[in-house]
Amino acid sequence: MEKQNRIVGGLTLVALIAMVTAYFAPIWWVSLTAPNYPPDAFPDGIRIHFHFDGVYNGCKAAGKGTRMASEIIQKDLGHDDERYNPITDAKKDVDKGAQGLDCVHEMNTINHYVGMFPIATGAPVEKPLAKFFFAFFAVMMLAFAMPGKKPRLAVLTAGFLGVAAWMIVDQFFLGHLASHVDSYVKEAGTFFKEPEKIKVWGDNVTTISKIVIFGLIAVMAIVIAGVARVRSFQLLLALVPAMLPLYFVITYAGWLWFFGHNLHPWGAFTVKPFMPTVFGEGKVAQFSTFSYPYWGYGLLVLVFVCLMLALLIRRKQLREGSAE
Repeated sequence: MEKQNRIVGGLTLVALIAMVTAYFAPIWWVSLTAPNYPPDAFPDGIRIHFHFDGVYNGCKAAGKGTRMASEIIQKDLGHDDERYNPITDAKKDVDKGAQGLDCVHEMNTINHYVGMFPIATGAPVEKPLAKFFFAFFAVMMLAFAMPGKKPRLAVLTAGFLGVAAWMIVDQFFLGHLASHVDSYVKEAGTFFKEPEKIKVWGDNVTTISKIVIFGLIAVMAIVIAGVARVRSFQLLLALVPAMLPLYFVITYAGWLWFFGHNLHPWGAFTVKPFMPTVFGEGKVAQFSTFSYPYWGYGLLVLVFVCLMLALLIRRKQLREGSAE
């Protein structure tokens, strides 16, 4: 029994570390390629990385030896940068610290021509609250690793109280919910100026966020009550966070559908509603789209494998009557 408990604890710890790392990691990548983005200048195309808390630039500066690196200065020049001298600066690394093109902005620019809203307007509730869901899952996993009922309930109670307090202070007292909604409204109106319509969207984000916040607190209470009353309920402490790979794909695909089926009529080109590529390669006009999981998704799969193995061991213990 002790050996099995140690195995369950070890697997859960590995899953917890992988999950926390995955929160900061790129989970999925998308790249657009087209004739007007030559591989020499854009080796990865117009590439973006999807994280749980937002979408980030995936482009990098062209490598040494490429035509782009030899012909242009890739570094953003500031007021303190002197004019480039081809004689005295020939051996100087003028691209030191250079970053790639802001491909999130570039993709937004491309997409708005067909009426798509900016990428940042996607998942306006999920992104800012993701950290609290991860904390919620972390508490569940720590409690699952506890072999006894009393320490399990103690971890759940203390952990959930901490997460709930953090969430309320962060979102309401520190004003992060209000500032997020302001940023969302501003971003939504980047290309298509409809202030009244967008204000309604912002109000909806506020309302839904509040429902999710207090709904999550209610779920915390249900979890504590369930673990206290039903012995097998503890298996959900591992099963729920184990489904993170599925949660991400469903959310990702759902928002892609939203973007492709809610095209603004003010777009420069009129296209029929479509489903952007979730996995694999697709093509729209002259653009080829590539969409694949990145290394962060591998961490989510590791979370799934470890927690499911731990769950099976714990279920065996429950059947044999060797676990509380």
